[in-house]
This record gives sequence, structure tokens and C-alpha cells, in this order.
Amino acid sequence: MLSYRHSYHAGNFADVLKHLVQIAILDYLQFKDKPLVVHDTHGGAGLYEVASEHMQKTGEYQDGVGRLYGRQTGVEVIDRYLDLIAGFNDGGPLRRYPGSPAISAELLREQDRLQITELHNSDYPVLAALFEGDERIRVFHDDANRGLKSLLPAAHKRGLVLVDPSYELEGDEAHTLAGLVEGLRRFNTGCFAIWYPVIGRRRADAYAERLVALGTRALRLELNVRQPGSAHGMTGSGMVVINPPWGLDKKMETALPVLHKALAQGGGGWMVKGYGEE
Repeated sequence: MLSYRHSYHAGNFADVLKHLVQIAILDYLQFKDKPLVVHDTHGGAGLYEVASEHMQKTGEYQDGVGRLYGRQTGVEVIDRYLDLIAGFNDGGPLRRYPGSPAISAELLREQDRLQITELHNSDYPVLAALFEGDERIRVFHDDANRGLKSLLPAAHKRGLVLVDPSYELEGDEAHTLAGLVEGLRRFNTGCFAIWYPVIGRRRADAYAERLVALGTRALRLELNVRQPGSAHGMTGSGMVVINPPWGLDKKMETALPVLHKALAQGGGGWMVKGYGEE
């Protein structure tokens, strides 16, 4: 049974990391005029109202985007993210927070394409309605792994595959790894960015190592806002980027210390680690 709804967690510290990396990758890919595709495996509802019952129930956004919104940090990649979020709010107070599909759609050029899968019966129609009439965007009511198999390779040979499961069910890690093997086989020229939670240090490290091993080149990024084991639940999160764009490591080495200082809840730290060929 699917019970996870991202609307409870939108804008939290994990979203800040995930969406900042997403924007940095797309900005790099769009240096060239050649078209690209974005494939988003877990679309959610696409756009979230801060005043909604779900976001207010957890209040997680307050210790995420809420700590940064309205500021300028002087770090280009962070300020780029904050400017984009401000655009969804007409430059005023934080009223809406975009999920990854809305961020991609905002950055999409006329020649680019966005394809999104979402399985949840409540979120899918909301997501589909959000992009209705936009010929650049296709939304599918389907499982993430089936989408990786049926929608890749895409028409364009360049692009980003964003993979961010909830990991709420036993076996989700193995299911995701299997889907990535198929996706990479079909779209080995693409950049794959995979999100993972840090709930236990050993488990997170073991999973991240298996993700890294899927590619010839990979970059591991992690932001921990509390010491692992210091609290129940998620104390940090990370991204493994396979086929990372040039310069992403340097950007994140500048950004992550600033993010940690702003978002830390007592301890934690950050990581930027590259693997494979230069």
C-alpha cells in the first residue's frame, strides 16, 4: 500500500539539498543549445501550498527552506535556488513550495522535454492537472521502475534522471537499485541523481556505496543536520550523482558548509566525495 505523501515533507532540509543539486545539474546541461530530457521517477503532487494541512501538520519546511527564504548567502548555487523559489511566490512571503517536477518545468526550454511518473492515486491527478496543456511535459500514472524501462531511452540523448523514492517499504532500496541498472543500461549518456535518507549511518553508507558502484564516475553529496543516532528518524540525506556534470563537486564544496551552518539542528556535517575517472 502506498501511504507516503511528499506534501508532509515539502521544503524540508532534504528537499533543499535535492532541489539545489537538481537546479545546478540542469543549469549545466543547458549551457548547450542541444535539447535534453528530464525524467522524474517520483513526481508527487508537483507544487505544495505552505498553508496546507499537510505542511502545517509537520512544519518540516520551517527547518528547511524556511531558514533560508528571503536571504542572500553570497553562494551562487544557493542563491540561484532561493531566487527560483521566490519566483513561485512572486517575490513575496513563502506561500508555495515547488516539488522537483515544478522546478524542472520552470527551467525547461522550448526544445527540452520532461517526463514524470507518479503512482499514488491521489497525487497523480493533481500532478497531471498542473501541467495540462504543456506539450513539453508528459505525466504517467505508473511505477518508477516500469517508467525507467518503458520511457528510456528518451528521444534526446542528453538529460537528467531524478530518482527520489520515499524508502518507506521494505525492499525499496533493492527495488530502486534494480530499476537504476535498467535505466543506466538504456540511457548511459544521462546524468542520474539519486536521493537517499540518512536514518542510520551504517545503512546509509552501505546503500550509497551500492549506488556509487553502478557508474564509472559518481559524486556523493551529503548534508546531515544532526548526528546520526542522535534522534529518531532522518538525521540527514544525500545524493549520489552518476555521470556528474563538470564542476558540480566544486560548487557543492562551497555550498554545503553554508547550508549546514544554516540548517543544522545540533551537530551533523557534510560530505562531497568523488569516485572514478577524472
